[in-house]
Amino acid sequence: MSKNEEQLLAELIAAIMDYGEERAEEITSRIIAEGIDPLQVMNQTIAEAARELGDKFESGDIFLPHLVMAGDVMARVSGLLESALEADTGGQIGARTIVIGTVQSDIHSIGKDIVAMLLKANGFKIVDLGVDVPSETFVRQAQAEKADIIALSSLLTTTMPFQREVIQLLHELGERNNYRVLIGGGPVTGGYADEIGSDGYGKDAVEAVEIAKRLTGIDRSASSGGSS
Repeated sequence: MSKNEEQLLAELIAAIMDYGEERAEEITSRIIAEGIDPLQVMNQTIAEAARELGDKFESGDIFLPHLVMAGDVMARVSGLLESALEADTGGQIGARTIVIGTVQSDIHSIGKDIVAMLLKANGFKIVDLGVDVPSETFVRQAQAEKADIIALSSLLTTTMPFQREVIQLLHELGERNNYRVLIGGGPVTGGYADEIGSDGYGKDAVEAVEIAKRLTGIDRSASSGGSS
């Protein structure tokens, strides 16, 4: 990668961290014009910005409104990158479907939105149910979509039990083996994921994508014929 390309990617991260939507869009257009792989930008640059934002939020340097503003910027940038990616590949690739949402009684969306963006960029079909989603709705939509994965986000310790409830409901219906269940969110841990019997836990968006690929056997780079 040339120095100019590295500088553009660094400037994109800075624009996201400064909540500069117009600036971020302009830099993204230049990145696309330079021929930089859109998937690489999503998986590395956008993901790095998301991690930095998460660290700042956890340390108290920024607050929820800042995350929302940064999320809006990343959504705009991701839309441009996805359009470029689809132009390169001729449309969405990969046949794996993920039903994703924030569990019941939890209205936090930023983490879930970032995970959904990266999953979509990596070839998954995403069915985003939004926030405050009842457990029965996750199961019903997974059935309707013939989903491969149910992804459950929880940002509050008080709503984590709803992640367990979805898995229990699948067991009660005799459908637990039909779906992989991926969980995540600020208070969620690997130990809790094992305790409730989920199939995977992503501590951040990048790890969630890696686990989803492993669970479904998707190899995005091979499918696209692109190079990293």
